[in-house]
Amino acid sequence: MKKIKAWYKSIRNVIINPRRFFSKIVADGDIEESMLKAFIYGLLGGLLVLGLRLLGGATVTISSVFTAVVIVPVVAVALLFVGGGLMMLVSEITGGERDWEIAIKGLASIFFIYPVILVINALAFNCTSLWIISIIGDAYVLFLFYNIALYCMRGRKGAVITVVGIFAIFLLTVYLSDYHIGWMLMKNTGAALSCLL
Repeated sequence: MKKIKAWYKSIRNVIINPRRFFSKIVADGDIEESMLKAFIYGLLGGLLVLGLRLLGGATVTISSVFTAVVIVPVVAVALLFVGGGLMMLVSEITGGERDWEIAIKGLASIFFIYPVILVINALAFNCTSLWIISIIGDAYVLFLFYNIALYCMRGRKGAVITVVGIFAIFLLTVYLSDYHIGWMLMKNTGAALSCLL
């Protein structure tokens, strides 16, 4: 219960005052909690999406339950480490901290957005709604990434803005090209397929 309250407090602080929250992250040797956060948020996201599909009339299969309970949480932990590597690269470019643990902790603190994005993407009912949800979700993730790179990893502001701007241009290129269909399919297959009609 104490850990849940602490996680809730950290989520609130990330949303309300990200600069103050990320500035306080330090390396203390406790990387296990970051992995646990990613796993729990992944599990929560998988179960919520499964629940939404059941409410929508989908049938329960062993495959869908396995995906929700095992695959999605494991992917969340994998994303944490891939993101940590990317954050270290960004930190190297922007002259920030070169501490893997700080990068992982910073990213783990925003993993509450993972189940939210999974659920919101699952709620998209047509091509237009998926576009709107996808763009807003990606923009918010970039905003959080900017805060981690600047305040947690302590990169130079100008360099951080440049790197995040490059990521934004890359995403814009994806949205304006045929690759956006693949990006959308990963988020909500049904709604993405309606974009092809």
